[in-house]
Amino acid sequence: MTDTTNDVPMSSPMTGSQASLYQQLRGHLATLKLSAAAEHLPGVLAQAEAEEWSMTATLEHLLAREVEATEARKLAGRLRFASLPTPATLADFDFDAAPGVDRKLVDELATCRYLDTATNVLLIGPPGVGKTHLAVGLGRAAAEAGYRTYFTTAADLAARCHRAAIEGRWATTMRFFAGPTLLVIDELGYLPLPGEAASALFQVVSQRYLKTSIVLTTNRGVAGWGEILGDTTVAAAMLDRLLHRSVVLNLDGDSYRLRDHHAKSEALRHAATGTRRPLQ
Repeated sequence: MTDTTNDVPMSSPMTGSQASLYQQLRGHLATLKLSAAAEHLPGVLAQAEAEEWSMTATLEHLLAREVEATEARKLAGRLRFASLPTPATLADFDFDAAPGVDRKLVDELATCRYLDTATNVLLIGPPGVGKTHLAVGLGRAAAEAGYRTYFTTAADLAARCHRAAIEGRWATTMRFFAGPTLLVIDELGYLPLPGEAASALFQVVSQRYLKTSIVLTTNRGVAGWGEILGDTTVAAAMLDRLLHRSVVLNLDGDSYRLRDHHAKSEALRHAATGTRRPLQ
C-alpha cells in the first residue's frame, strides 16, 4: 500500500485539493461524533509529517485520542453515579495510624479482583479510624477499573427503601440496589434502624448474595448486629450471606478526626504563644 501521509494537510502550506480533503476528513469525524479526534487532527497531522509516520501510525494516533477522551467521559460518568462523599483514595490512607490494618490485604483489594468472585468486604472499628476512607477508596478504585459502583449510608438506604414502599416503587428500588457491581454501605450501627429498615437492608443484601459485592462499614462487632437491626434472626441471616464469601478488616487505633484536631490545636497554640506543650 502506498503511504499517502503527505497527501493530507500537515504543517506545510496546503494546496486547494489538500484543503478540501482536510475539510472532508473533519466533516467525517464530526458526522461520526468523534469530536476528540477532530480536535486533535491538526496536531496529529503535523506530528505525523514531522516524524514521518506511516498512514497506519497516523490513524492509530488519531483514534487513540478519541479512545482516551471516551474513556475519560465514561469514568466521569461512573464517578458521578457512584456518589462518593469525599475524594479519598487508597493511596492516601494513613496506614501508620491504623496499625491493625493489613496493608498487603488492602493492596490486594485495590486490584478489584474480589469483585470477580462477588466477595464482600466488612470494615469494623470505632468512629474516626478510617473505615469510610477505605470504603470510599475501594469504591473509587472500582469505578476507575470500569466497575459500576454506588455509595450510600445505611440510614439513607433505609430511608430510600421506606419511601419506595410508600410510593409503590419497591421493586424498582430493589433493582437499583441490585445493579451496581459494587455497593458501598457506610455507617451501619451509627443510628438505630426501625424494623422495616432492617428488613429492607436484608433484602438488598440477599438479592446481591453470591452475585455482586458489598463493602460495608460498621462501628459494631458482628455480635452486636442483633441490637442494631432489632431482630437477631434477621441479623443472623444477613451475616450468613455477608460472611459466606468475605474479607473482614478490623480497624483500631486513635481517631483520625481527634488526631487531626490535636495537631491543629498544637499548631495554633505554638503560633499564639511560641511554645509547644503536650495536649492534656
